[in-house]
Amino acid sequence: MYIGLGVQAVPRYEGAAGHRNAILPVLQVAWSNGLFVSGMSAGMHWSSSPSVEYGPLIALAPGRDASGNRLFRLATAGDSGADGSPPTTWLPSTGIGEGPVDSHPVDENVPQSIEASNNRLEGMATIGRRVVYGGFANVYVARQWRLTGNVLYGAGNDRRGLRAVLSIQHLAQQLAPHHALSLSAGVSLVNRAYNQAYFGVTEYEAGHTMNLRHAPDGGLQDVRVAARWNWALSPSWMLTTGMQASRLLGDAKRSPLVERATNLSASSALAYRF
Repeated sequence: MYIGLGVQAVPRYEGAAGHRNAILPVLQVAWSNGLFVSGMSAGMHWSSSPSVEYGPLIALAPGRDASGNRLFRLATAGDSGADGSPPTTWLPSTGIGEGPVDSHPVDENVPQSIEASNNRLEGMATIGRRVVYGGFANVYVARQWRLTGNVLYGAGNDRRGLRAVLSIQHLAQQLAPHHALSLSAGVSLVNRAYNQAYFGVTEYEAGHTMNLRHAPDGGLQDVRVAARWNWALSPSWMLTTGMQASRLLGDAKRSPLVERATNLSASSALAYRF
């Protein structure tokens, strides 16, 4: 079990030019029966093989309002989760609705530049957070290399969005005593419902916002690379720092909601191991 606290800087939403800084809690728990909690996802290892891992997985899909993704992110302290890339989970604001909104109240915690009339999310439908479900599979191709994948279904207001993440990871390379570096690279694939939920603009929304109508298809959504540095300060305390760069592709990149196709995020937290 790891618990901890730190800070993070992440985009307002996928494709946003602006960033937000926030507190970063850390949570990672694994039980001997295979059940685990990794950030804001949870699952269970069904395999008894040391080189293959698979099982069910549940998580939270992003919610979004006019100020962007209401962010609450739980990180992990290592790579024992179903997906070793930095876990991302979003909590939207409390005013979750199913349809477009014509106005958005000023949020005192959001810079006024975000609330300005050039905000591309102003007037777009609020997306509620959703519990998504599916499964994961990891295959170790060498002692420190593994292929990972997960598929999760149920995102978006219609709960039909599907997203699959495939990646390759190099695990816990010892740089020096007490210092380890993990690297990963991967791609995300989505169905049409997922892309429409987060990157589409309906005819109604186009008539009530500054955005042109956009009806994206499914396919490759992004590519990403990530690195995580763990510094073992003692047998119980660890400083974990992660960075990720992602680039939108295809119809997601062409969305009028996208301000910047390449996004960067970073986090650092102090974690205690029980």
